[in-house]
Amino acid sequence: MTDDIHYKLLKLLQERPNISQRKLSKALGVSLGKANDCIKALLERGWVKMENFRNSRNKLAYAYLLTPQGLERKATIAVRFLKRKTAELEALEQEIERLRAEVAQLPAAQRTTSPDHDS
Repeated sequence: MTDDIHYKLLKLLQERPNISQRKLSKALGVSLGKANDCIKALLERGWVKMENFRNSRNKLAYAYLLTPQGLERKATIAVRFLKRKTAELEALEQEIERLRAEVAQLPAAQRTTSPDHDS
């Protein structure tokens, strides 16, 4: 499981502890089986615990609660995620500046040409 999925999963479970695995799978863009496997992995690592409760339809359901270790892990992943996205943004900004400099060197007529036209 990647950091991105770990983070999204932990964030969703923290925000919506009563979420069904079906809704969780849709929110993550993974299969129901994959969502179940992800939950099992978090349970085995001790990052999440399950509590039973009765929902409004009088059926037994579960709440997924982040443990202190789960909260710590989510924070660690968030820091790594932020560093990676910041580096990606900086690289993109540098690429944009290089392209602006390149475009500035073009004759004026070429600078106004639509990108759909090949010269």
